[in-house]
Amino acid sequence: MSATGPILVFGRSGQVATELAARAPVIALGHEACDLRHPGAAEAAIAAHAPRIVINAAAFTGVDSAETERAEANRLNAEAPGEMARACAARGLPFLHVSTDYVFDGSGALPWGETMTPAPCNAYGATKLAGESAVQDAGGSWAILRTSWVFSAHGTNFVKTMLRLSETRDQLSVVADQVGGPTPAADIAAALLEMGRQMADGRPGGLYHFAGAPAVSWAGFAREIFARAGRAVTVNEIATEAYPTPATRPRNSRLDCRRIGADFGIDPPDWKAGLAAVLEQLEEAA
Repeated sequence: MSATGPILVFGRSGQVATELAARAPVIALGHEACDLRHPGAAEAAIAAHAPRIVINAAAFTGVDSAETERAEANRLNAEAPGEMARACAARGLPFLHVSTDYVFDGSGALPWGETMTPAPCNAYGATKLAGESAVQDAGGSWAILRTSWVFSAHGTNFVKTMLRLSETRDQLSVVADQVGGPTPAADIAAALLEMGRQMADGRPGGLYHFAGAPAVSWAGFAREIFARAGRAVTVNEIATEAYPTPATRPRNSRLDCRRIGADFGIDPPDWKAGLAAVLEQLEEAA
């Protein structure tokens, strides 16, 4: 393993990749520089850049689109990460991969722990779970970070959608029976960099959960967004059935994040503090 090479990030314009680039000198590869739809592209990039750490923040993130574009979703979410992991294992490089709470079916009300059995309820979750298996099967030094409800000042996310809708509406109907942990992309990036640093120093990796606290429903999250942004919008709570989507969403996305604290000293982020920071960024950019 190179002790002096760069941190190589797959993904460039996504929320986590953007935050990684803002926090560390990384080489971030978008699809124009490394088209992960092509077998061998990831390994060629790793060979060319001779990194000391590799982080995969690239993915097919269209949850509903994955229902009809399963082959491409599987290529980007399962096959490509497996190639990256095998290339890193062959070179003795730490490999960190971002996954999702959608590997679970969302049953019950208890937080999901890393040892609990995944059972995806949609195609997106199934392809992400297949990616996790491919990474683990590669061996070597790897870490998988499952997270949920990612938001930032970049890209498309729930916070920005709510703010956009609030510009023309004074009432919104928002699902209230799906509960999870909104997670700032900035905190995910910081966690990945800290994990990568410790793994490069010899700490073992593994499977970890990392999500914002405390748990909240989408409706509760929306109310907090409007309150902090000073938007006079009434949030009407609705059931999942009242907002049908092509892909089924898990109702319980709570994640038990104690393991990452015990192993890496990383605590779950306070999503309300993260939300305040994101709103400030958006205001400055307006």
